[in-house]
Amino acid sequence: MTFSQKQAIEKNIPTWLTVILATACGIIVANLYYAQPLVGLISSSIGLSASGAGLIVTLTQIGYVVGLLFIVPLGDIVENRRLVVLSLLLTAVALIVTALTKNPILFLAASLFIGLGSVAAQVLVPFASYLASESTRGRVVGNVMSGLLLGIMLSRPISSLVADFFSWHAIFALSATAVIVLAIVLSKALPARKPTASTHYVALLGSMWHLLRTTPILRRRAAYHAFVFATFSLFWTTVPLLLSGPVFHFSQKAIALYALVGVSGAIAAPAAGRLADRGWTRPATGIALGIVIVSMLLPMLFQTNSPVGITVLVISAILLDAGVSANLVLGQRAIFSLGPEIRSRLNGLFMAIFFFGGALGSAVSGWAYASGGWNAALWIGIIFPIMALLYFTTEKKNLGSGA
Repeated sequence: MTFSQKQAIEKNIPTWLTVILATACGIIVANLYYAQPLVGLISSSIGLSASGAGLIVTLTQIGYVVGLLFIVPLGDIVENRRLVVLSLLLTAVALIVTALTKNPILFLAASLFIGLGSVAAQVLVPFASYLASESTRGRVVGNVMSGLLLGIMLSRPISSLVADFFSWHAIFALSATAVIVLAIVLSKALPARKPTASTHYVALLGSMWHLLRTTPILRRRAAYHAFVFATFSLFWTTVPLLLSGPVFHFSQKAIALYALVGVSGAIAAPAAGRLADRGWTRPATGIALGIVIVSMLLPMLFQTNSPVGITVLVISAILLDAGVSANLVLGQRAIFSLGPEIRSRLNGLFMAIFFFGGALGSAVSGWAYASGGWNAALWIGIIFPIMALLYFTTEKKNLGSGA
């Protein structure tokens, strides 16, 4: 049965398929973050110098951004199921290489391809929006994005725990197995979707700059989330340094458990989708940005190694993850309300822009923490969402819903 036939018969995406898509997005996107808490272990094991250790994460991020700009747009002209499966197979091969190789150059090359293939998740998100009706699109996207966000948030503690019990090689081997199984499941479960657009690939890429210039809601939503994702990346890069330092003396297992608690903030994703379906995108966005600001403000006001201080850090992590999750879904719901024939390109641009914000947050976090400690990191972390909120106040009322 083709996609159009299925859509004609079923008004809404079935629940079981939503669960599969959410699970798939979580499994795929987690590959971007498994290496982050293991950089020291990996670099010493494969003979990578201390100065080159950062390339493990950087090249994965570069591969992901390249994929967002050059692979995800193919979803507007290439049969989506085939594109997803091929991207997953590429990811699986790269993961197998990282699990087995002891050559630093080969490991770094494989890291690049892990990021490149992992953009399959961003082909699946607009795919879910096609399957959903207009009245339930926000809820469906929110549910699928909750899976993706759980993948991001769970990846670091899972990789730390697996490496602690087995070795760092094990997490890549396990992920390769999961991705291969996922490719088989999606090849059977996903309906075929062949876009009707006949645009050539070069023209498709050329149209992306035009879309960015002529789609104000895309620019705004991408900017809002680039700011809050910068704070998200900064916080989760520096808080492990704080917790493992002389103030709290947390073990790696304790830090992993702390990160797991923060995952509960992902429940905001489907809730935000439902608010967007009711036409409340604008007030929900203001609330989401405000929550991110509060998440940075609380640990600035309560800095102590007492149970109160730890509780505040836990609450801050939950609020931060909730605000970022909600803002992401609200942004995607807004841009997916635009023409279905351009959704893959819009999603690629949206993700690439805000992912750049995340890379910026990660880049300044180390410098901030080394220069001014936890206080400096918090001050920079709170500036980003304040800038987003100030920009949000200039938004015209009819722009917030994507109209």
